[in-house]
Amino acid sequence: MKDFIKLLRPWQWTKNLFIFLPLFFALQINHLDLVIKAGAAFLIFCLITSSIYIFNDWHDVEDDRLHPEKRLRPLASGKISKKVAGTAITVFSTLGLILSYCLGHAMLSLVAFYMVLNVAYTLKLKHISIMDIFIIASGFVIRIFIGGVVTHIKIYPWIIIMTFLLSLFLALGKRRDDVLILLESNNKTRKSLDGYNLQFLDMTMMAMAAITIVAYIMYTMSTEVMARFRTDKLYFTTLFVILGIMRYMKLILVEKKSGDPTEILLKDRFLQYTILCWIISFGILIYL
Repeated sequence: MKDFIKLLRPWQWTKNLFIFLPLFFALQINHLDLVIKAGAAFLIFCLITSSIYIFNDWHDVEDDRLHPEKRLRPLASGKISKKVAGTAITVFSTLGLILSYCLGHAMLSLVAFYMVLNVAYTLKLKHISIMDIFIIASGFVIRIFIGGVVTHIKIYPWIIIMTFLLSLFLALGKRRDDVLILLESNNKTRKSLDGYNLQFLDMTMMAMAAITIVAYIMYTMSTEVMARFRTDKLYFTTLFVILGIMRYMKLILVEKKSGDPTEILLKDRFLQYTILCWIISFGILIYL
C-alpha cells in the first residue's frame, strides 16, 4: 500500500492548489459554496494528475532505472508491476473524467485537453527541448482556467501571465537538474537534453526570474488592479516574490538542489515561510 500511494505522487497534488487562485484574486475565497466547488475540482484533478504520473512512470520505466533518484520509484524498482499500474491508470482516468462531467462541459473539456496534452508530452513532446518546459508551464495555466470555470469567475490576463512565467522559471530549474545528472554520470535521462546545457539554462533562468519580478511589479502597480482591489499598496508584496525567487535560485545554483520544485518547496522552510508571508500580506491588503 505504501508503494502504491507513492506511485500516485500525492506530494505533487500541491500543484493543484492553483485551482483556488481565481477565488483568491477575485475576493471570493470567503464564499463557502465556491470554495466547495473549487475543492471538488481539486480532488478530481488529483485523480487525473495521478493517472498521468502513473502513465509517465509506466512508459518511462526503463529510462527511470538509469536515473539516480527515479530508479527508486515503485515501477522502476519493481515494487509495483506494470499490470497493477495499468489498472490504476484506467480506473483513475475514467473516474476523473466521469466526475469532471458532473461539474460541467467546460471542466470536462479542460481535463480532457490536459490529459491529451500530457499523454502527447510523455510519448513524444518531452523529447523536444523548450517545447517540453512550455507544456509543463501550460499545465499550471490549465489549472487556473479550471478554477475559473467551476466557480464562474472571470480569469484576468495578469494571473495567466504570472502563472506561466513562474512555471517556466521552475521548469528550467528542473531541466538543470537533468543536465547535471548527465554531466556527472553520463546517463541521458531524456532526449531533450541534447538541446540544453548549463550555460543556456542558467542564463534563461536568470532572464525568466527578472521578467517574472518585473511583471509582478507591473501587476501590483497597474491602475486596473489597484482599482479592483481598492489599494495602492500591493507593491509591498513584491518583497516576498523577490525573496522567494532568490531563495530558489540559491538552492539551484549554489546548493545544487535542482530537483523537483515541488519536493524543494515541501522541504525548504525558507520558501514555505516566504510564500506564507506573501499570502498573508496580499490577503490583508485586498481583504481588509
